[in-house]
Amino acid sequence: MSISLHGIGIGGGIAIGRAHLISQSAADVAHYTLEAHELPAEKQRFETAIRATRKELEMLWGSIPENAPAELGAFLSLHIMLLNDATISREPLKVIDALRCNAEWALKTQSDQLVAQFEDIEEQYLRERKQDVLQVVERIFKNLAGQSSVLPMPDPLNDDAILIAHDLSPADMVYFKDSSYVAFVTDVGGATSHTAILARSLDLPSVIATHNARQLISEDEIVIVDGIQGVVIVAPDEQVLAEYKRRQRAWREARRKLSSIKKANAVTLDGAPIELVANIELPQDVEDVKAAGAVGIGLFRSEFLFLGRDTLPSEDEQFEAYRQVVADMKGFPVTIRTMDLGADKNPKWSVHGVSDNPALGLCGIRLCLAEPQLFRSQLRALLRASTHGKLRVLFPMINGLTDLKQALAQLDLARHELRSENIPFDEKLEVGAMIEIPSAALVINSLVKHVNFFSVGTNDLIQYTLAIDRNDDAVSSLYDPTHPAVLYLIQHTIKAANKAGLPVSVCGEMAGDARLTRLLLGMGLRKFSMHPANMLSVKQVVLNTHLDRLHTLTGRILRADDPDKIHDLLQQLNALDCAA
Repeated sequence: MSISLHGIGIGGGIAIGRAHLISQSAADVAHYTLEAHELPAEKQRFETAIRATRKELEMLWGSIPENAPAELGAFLSLHIMLLNDATISREPLKVIDALRCNAEWALKTQSDQLVAQFEDIEEQYLRERKQDVLQVVERIFKNLAGQSSVLPMPDPLNDDAILIAHDLSPADMVYFKDSSYVAFVTDVGGATSHTAILARSLDLPSVIATHNARQLISEDEIVIVDGIQGVVIVAPDEQVLAEYKRRQRAWREARRKLSSIKKANAVTLDGAPIELVANIELPQDVEDVKAAGAVGIGLFRSEFLFLGRDTLPSEDEQFEAYRQVVADMKGFPVTIRTMDLGADKNPKWSVHGVSDNPALGLCGIRLCLAEPQLFRSQLRALLRASTHGKLRVLFPMINGLTDLKQALAQLDLARHELRSENIPFDEKLEVGAMIEIPSAALVINSLVKHVNFFSVGTNDLIQYTLAIDRNDDAVSSLYDPTHPAVLYLIQHTIKAANKAGLPVSVCGEMAGDARLTRLLLGMGLRKFSMHPANMLSVKQVVLNTHLDRLHTLTGRILRADDPDKIHDLLQQLNALDCAA
């Protein structure tokens, strides 16, 4: 009987093949009490498992194939770092003594605490790092049990094998890279998990977060993996199979055409240049930026330096991370957002408690201003890195003129300190404000004299405008980027920035959604910042758009107050033949 499973499509098109199931999920961890004389041996068993796991990861890191995605080494390095975290590698020893329990239970106790910290983080990318913790812990469990951690491969492997797993780690991907798998499906994961990022890099059709694929799919069953729609079809009938073969051929042809525009300049049919820049999370993401043909980095989130550690990063450590990215971009502009931390992204070293309503609490620029020494250390590092390329600083969560002036005052103090120490920096460093709170959009005319550019963070702007938690499944259907109020605020921001002669970009998910490209172009946007994976699809729309022909439909959309009418008009806008 044919069944359909729904999850998160990571792209890579459509694959049709036979299922190969592997078991990567941890079994229920047993809990048993030990006698006092048994504790030393149990702690020794745990330490032996830690050493074995570290050796495995280091060997895998050293054997990464030359043609593997650049991110693979970075992710394996992260797993080694997590393994060295005291919460995983040392604290379980104390738990074994305190509870007189087995090593597995002590490890589970500590990993549960670490995972809970990640689950409290609102930022999706950072929250999903809990999967990396679980993947490292899984390897330790297997070494405690004396089991192999190598991704099992069937022999011989079918040419059309589709991997069905509970989860896949970056370490698994070392083996996966040279396998014959044509697609994979997992029970868990998120759109910004490392599994998803590597899937994009490998350019494989994949669907994650299906919840129960391993339970519902049998070995060797025919499976269709639609990475575009996020659908997995098990045991399809002849009609469905024929339809998906047709879609697969169409997708391959469309991808071939997209590849041909990678090196093309993003210019509309009437000659208007459009800037397509990238969003990144880690310094290692620069390789993806270059491969996508981006002309810069429009948003580099700096939070990775501050989370998942017991102590604050030093100024020198921050400087080196920023310098690396700026230098690697070889003159292309790099916009680095100052730390967007808060009660929901609460580092271990933070002295601030957890707010009842984190999104409205001490976060973003508010936290920076509440911790001026911490903030100024980051600003000093950014200023120092500005001599190594084209660096721009972006302040998050600005709600009006007062906090913007305070942030600029801290930047001036950092400049003064560096001058007094004879440390060079770019005296003409450009500074921008993120427009992600409705109040900032509404008073943008008071901000234009104090910054060099604006960046619209549509993810939070939608959340704050519509009072919808974008991470809450119960209200996710109400998260609407084309809501009339959202469109008004974006249009107001773009219009005010353009009138003041200041560059403005959109750096939220809207920028990478090709269905909204023409609408944003019609609103006057000329700079889009997005995940590198979305670059070519947006560029294709730009290359097939004539700006003068967007005005009528865009105007009707912006004047409409009925969501259904907006949807219909948007379809008309996207169907418009600009080349005619």
